[in-house]
Amino acid sequence: MRIIAGEFRGRVIKSPQGQKTRPTSDRLRETLFNILNPFIDDKTGFLDLCAGTGAVGIEAISRGAQSCTFVDRSRRACGLIEENLDILKIPEEKTGVVCTSAEQFTSRNHDQPFDIIFFDPPYASDYKLTISLIADPASSVLSPDGILIVEHHFKNQLPKSPGRLSTFRQIEQGETRLTFYK
Repeated sequence: MRIIAGEFRGRVIKSPQGQKTRPTSDRLRETLFNILNPFIDDKTGFLDLCAGTGAVGIEAISRGAQSCTFVDRSRRACGLIEENLDILKIPEEKTGVVCTSAEQFTSRNHDQPFDIIFFDPPYASDYKLTISLIADPASSVLSPDGILIVEHHFKNQLPKSPGRLSTFRQIEQGETRLTFYK
């Protein structure tokens, strides 16, 4: 798996063995960041939720995001993310790795909300609880002008306007769909 663009362009990161983690493909990450590029700058706080390898969050940092927090409930995935951050020598002040569930992380109060959240849970998961926690008007996890992107199987229908958010774009590649909320 490689980083597509930016500071770490072409650099290879580690992927786990086996089928437990389904990394976002290079092609889909390229499409995702072609859409997100206008929203990423040196003040952007990015959250890679259900981060797996950390490839999406690392791509965000590579393309100029100020920081990225990586969240995954798997200790193995969190270790892999830390290895990948070390391989690329990304400064610790730009990253954080939190080993907890998406639901637990998004239900907490956050001093600094994130500008962009990328949520990519296992396809068999219940997406709706985490989406509703993020979309709750009382939630402090997503900034008021923030963007939530959910990667899911195209047959998995997500809510169109949960809480304070509304769908503004959807794209499909193969069996994968990205749903964008603002």
